[in-house]
Amino acid sequence: MRKHSMQKLTAVLLCAGLLGGMTACGKKEVQLDSGIAENDIAQQPAVSAGSIANFTMPQKGDKIVVLTIKDYGDVKIRLFPEKTAKGAENFLTLAENGFYDELIFHRVVDGFVIQGGDPKGNGTGGVDAWGSSEGFSQTISPDLCHVTGAVAYAIGQDKLNKSQFYIVTGTIPTAEDFKAYRDAGYSFSPEAEALYQQVGGVPYLDGGYEVFGQVFEGMEHVLAIQKTEVNSSSKPLKPVVIEKAVVTEYDGSAPVWLNAEGKAFSPAS
Repeated sequence: MRKHSMQKLTAVLLCAGLLGGMTACGKKEVQLDSGIAENDIAQQPAVSAGSIANFTMPQKGDKIVVLTIKDYGDVKIRLFPEKTAKGAENFLTLAENGFYDELIFHRVVDGFVIQGGDPKGNGTGGVDAWGSSEGFSQTISPDLCHVTGAVAYAIGQDKLNKSQFYIVTGTIPTAEDFKAYRDAGYSFSPEAEALYQQVGGVPYLDGGYEVFGQVFEGMEHVLAIQKTEVNSSSKPLKPVVIEKAVVTEYDGSAPVWLNAEGKAFSPAS
């Protein structure tokens, strides 16, 4: 079974659970776990058959967010306000206000996700677009899943969204992986299974976190970032900095879809 998808299938997460954990200082840390546990199965219906929206494109003129990452390049993100209205508004507003400028990706796990959006840079900080450190409730759409390139909110034990987000890198699961998921109590539509096996991602995160965007250009930079050298806390030794986050209009250009292995693909219509 693949390293970051099934290695802790029956483990009980003691220090840092799927939703979050506590640091040694007693501060709540927003941290996803790169393995799954039987007691963390998301109580969410399978992704709707025939309606997965990750690889649909916005209309020309719709707002998108472009992250310019130092030493890497631009990452263009399509948002889904029609699926996750408040989540999309939160990200857009924070970007427009310059909140993400000069922040780092403080947690990078190869074959899993890159995580950022914390002004403290250690996983314990963040506010929403309305200035609240409490955050707001998730809206989890059954039409959006954790395929490679998905953008979602990282949450703590309170399960509330703030500014921290992650971009999925993932791996390409096999049919055997999905059998193990089903044996553990997860369920996926046939369309979702087929898409994950084409594109890759982290299927067991579905239903637990709000996916609100999708990288449609610049995924090669995200895949490169996951290879950076990190310390024992998965923090890059050389800071990976978001130089700026800009809200602009989609110009109608063709997307550049890459799977978890960095190979170009064309999603089925």
